[in-house]
Amino acid sequence: MSESEVRAAVERELPGVRADLERLVRIPGIAFEGFDHSHVERSAEAVAELLRGCGLDTRIVRSGGQPAVIGTKAAPDGAPTVLLYAHHDVQPVGDLALWESDPFEPVERDGRLYGRGAADDKAGIMAHVAALRAFGDRLPVGVVLFVEGEEEYGSDSLERLLAEHRDDLASDVIVIADSTNWDVGVPALTTSLRGIVNCFVEVRTLDHAVHSGMFGGAVPDALTALVKLLGTLHDDAGDVAVDGLATREGASVDYPEDRFRAEAGLVDGARLFGTGRITDRLWTKPALAILGVDAPTTGEAPNALVPAAKAKLSVRLAPGDDPKKAYAALTAHLERNAPWGAQVTVTFEHDGAPCVIDASGPMFDAARAAFRGAWDGTDPVDIGVGGSIPFIATFQEMFPAAAILVTGVEDPHARAHGPNESLHLGEFARVCLAEALLLAKVAEAGRS
Repeated sequence: MSESEVRAAVERELPGVRADLERLVRIPGIAFEGFDHSHVERSAEAVAELLRGCGLDTRIVRSGGQPAVIGTKAAPDGAPTVLLYAHHDVQPVGDLALWESDPFEPVERDGRLYGRGAADDKAGIMAHVAALRAFGDRLPVGVVLFVEGEEEYGSDSLERLLAEHRDDLASDVIVIADSTNWDVGVPALTTSLRGIVNCFVEVRTLDHAVHSGMFGGAVPDALTALVKLLGTLHDDAGDVAVDGLATREGASVDYPEDRFRAEAGLVDGARLFGTGRITDRLWTKPALAILGVDAPTTGEAPNALVPAAKAKLSVRLAPGDDPKKAYAALTAHLERNAPWGAQVTVTFEHDGAPCVIDASGPMFDAARAAFRGAWDGTDPVDIGVGGSIPFIATFQEMFPAAAILVTGVEDPHARAHGPNESLHLGEFARVCLAEALLLAKVAEAGRS
């Protein structure tokens, strides 16, 4: 197919792709504990039906976790094989009162499609499907479409799935459609991602609650001790103050502060913290956030000293750091800085490795050419991402010869993981075209 034929075919398929995306968004497939996992099963079945409709040999697989979907179509003689990755599970919705519309009933407002998973990552699935539908029986490469079912919950079974189906998944190029673009109108290739360590820290000062008047002033309460301990995690400038965490600099672009403040939603008067360029703070330096605290609610708190309090911590690791060493460094810091002799217990939750991708070579050239074509001549930007996709390091380890292209359907206003998640429909159309052009250009590069 010529480039003009590819463009016309994608344009023809977009209405059906949009309708199928909305059908996927209506399925609340949340893999977290405590949710109805029958919806994850429904989501996997819906994805399998889409892949079969593209002529792929399709099956639903699992390895002790949630269902994933694998669809395959053999390569034409001499053509490369491309693995297309996305995930069909979604984040919990959180406080429904913060949503402007039902998170599982897709709604278009101002050129954006709102709904949980509309961007992360059901649009990634449908970008793959759009490219396959555009080519129909004239697909220029072999494809393996791998759609995971528990990425948002930590991909606990992914490594086993990759090992069990390694031969089926072997490919020359891997396209991971689970990242973001630099801006509306500016495409991006993600070339580095931070790692992650999540854990819980519990502080105990008493074996039971006691009267705050009778004992306060001499007995430290656990909540005050926890707050003081958490205050040691950053220095006065806001940089992470845990010894032993790796840090680096050298982001390729900068992030204008006014744009960053607007996209982050900072309130008037709130200052940024940390030092160095904003992109270094986001992509190549560690970050530490307190995600939650277990303590009495203000409406129910008695006049008593709290005996124990607990917080959930999340550390984003700079590329090049090691999650196990980082967890050990954080644990040592928390134990060393326990105030007033309080008992400190640190409990590991999960981790994931950071990664750096060498984005050079003919397949990356093909991707950049495809992006320029879809965005009317705009050059893609190589970006880092502050978030974590730990399984990319697993793909790198298991398929070392494959070129890994981390692409995205999101933009800075997508609000993935938060209330009012949305997809820019104009950018989504460009993403679908870019992927179709990418498959054609990968085929060309494979023949040269």
